[in-house]
Amino acid sequence: MYNITTKNMVESLNSMLVNAIDFPYVALLNVIQEKMSKWWNDRRIVAMAITAPLTPNRESEFRPRFAQSNGRHTSQLNPVTYHVKGGELKGVVDIFNKTCTCKDFDIDKLPCVHAIAVAYHAQVSVYSLVSPYYTKE
Repeated sequence: MYNITTKNMVESLNSMLVNAIDFPYVALLNVIQEKMSKWWNDRRIVAMAITAPLTPNRESEFRPRFAQSNGRHTSQLNPVTYHVKGGELKGVVDIFNKTCTCKDFDIDKLPCVHAIAVAYHAQVSVYSLVSPYYTKE
């Protein structure tokens, strides 16, 4: 991740600071600050280049769920609650509270196949159901 391959955090810091370990404390702290600033800036540049609304890991986890949501029958129970049938599991989705009886949506905070089917039925953006922690913003 940071071009340092080690077994633990202490080894990571030692390998990063091998040339600066004998510096006075203030100079050593400046080296640490400089290195961390460079890492954060590099990560920011990569993040700004992402065109998808989600982070790459979540996008790759999210995409297969779209295919699995096809062919599911959705019926509206009330303005925010839907019943979804089809596949091996049924689900009741509350799009307002962002929950589903399958619990995948509740735990992952990423829409499950039932929630995706409901989003299409209700003409709601699927990405609006995703937790803001997974967006690139």
